[in-house]
Amino acid sequence: MSDIETLKAEIKKLSSKSVTWKMNLHDLSEDLPINWTNILEVAQETYDTFKALDDARKRLKALESQPA
Repeated sequence: MSDIETLKAEIKKLSSKSVTWKMNLHDLSEDLPINWTNILEVAQETYDTFKALDDARKRLKALESQPA
């Protein structure tokens, strides 16, 4: 599998994970003040996932822009 294909597969997994964490954060916010102690944990996990997704997309863009 090429680097680009591997990165696309990683992006697909991260995209799915980011949707899950986005919904977790949304659900947590709707239930406040219940479980308010989980805010930092859920927010950090959401941030980390979206950061990883953004980084992977940037790496893919860089790879795709390289001459063959």
